[in-house]
Amino acid sequence: MTGAAQGLGRTIAVAMAEEGADIVACDIQEDKLADVAGEIEARGRQCLPVSCDVSDSAAVREMFARTAARFGSVHILVNNAARVPNSRAEEERRNRQYAHLTTPTPRRSLGITSDLTDEDWLKWWDVNVHGTFYCTREALKFMQAQQYGRIINIASIAGVSAASTHSPGYSASKAAVASFTKTVALDVAGANICVNAIACGAVMTPSFEEYLARATDQQKNSLYQIIPLGRLGRPEEYASLAVYLAGDSHYLVGQVISPNGGVVI
Repeated sequence: MTGAAQGLGRTIAVAMAEEGADIVACDIQEDKLADVAGEIEARGRQCLPVSCDVSDSAAVREMFARTAARFGSVHILVNNAARVPNSRAEEERRNRQYAHLTTPTPRRSLGITSDLTDEDWLKWWDVNVHGTFYCTREALKFMQAQQYGRIINIASIAGVSAASTHSPGYSASKAAVASFTKTVALDVAGANICVNAIACGAVMTPSFEEYLARATDQQKNSLYQIIPLGRLGRPEEYASLAVYLAGDSHYLVGQVISPNGGVVI
């Protein structure tokens, strides 16, 4: 479980433990991993906390070596670690987009893509795309040998729609994750390995809570107006889907499932 220290990753890790899984909790936020491990062990399962930057292929290989030494194999991989658009500049662009969609004003260019720097574009790929590939590659070495596995990639509504126009680089990286999911799924399905993705809509994670704490009432109303269900998704709602995809009671291969409150139907 990558990106397991907080938010959605932490919720998924705990939900998997509640269903009987032993967990490798990976994150770069080493100080928070002990708390996650405590939550998992309180549920009677084992947890191996690992500080690992998934954008470093050597570090990923070492993490999987430690996993094999502790647990013998890998049966489920959740690729959740990701950079998300939460800088103040990205927040300003987010508010600009939401206002554009919900306020009756003359149509114009939002001026987002033309103003992006090289850094704005490139910063998403190391963790969101390369990290997903590195972890998948290592997990498949175990799964193919045992003829069984489940891989769940945490994509985003941004990768299957224009919902995150405010962050073109992030959107492109998550579209890459969705496409990667499909190609890998076809590659390995014959080995009884099911690869699927969850294209999350807005999730009430710490970074979104921080955004809402700074947003004006009008900005929050603009956000909720875009979501037909009128609220953000709870991490537990996404975790229950991840648990389902990790099990054997489905016939899903290469699917990109998007719980998003009706933003994309």
